[in-house]
Amino acid sequence: MKKSAGGEQMVDLNKIDFEKAGTARKAGYKFSIQFKDGKIANVISNSLLATHLAATMLEDENTRNILSEDDYSITLNTKFQLIIINTSAETTKHSKKKSKPSEEDVKTP
Repeated sequence: MKKSAGGEQMVDLNKIDFEKAGTARKAGYKFSIQFKDGKIANVISNSLLATHLAATMLEDENTRNILSEDDYSITLNTKFQLIIINTSAETTKHSKKKSKPSEEDVKTP
């Protein structure tokens, strides 16, 4: 998660591990967990895998500390790719773009 501070981080998970555990589906899994202020900010109860992942992350003290410092989006797509995005960094980038003065704002008399 620390690597995602500078941009999106993607981790390819092993589909075979899901199959061996008996949890793989032909269509794959797809979920998104939003963490805001160190807490889950969206409904994930419809995905047992997302619920377990979120609980495991929040049980770990180091992960909890990271999640309390910034907001994150954790997404698993149907290709078994886990995508971690520091949404605080994205918000900061967007607000910096908006806060830059335009040429009209900087006109000299």
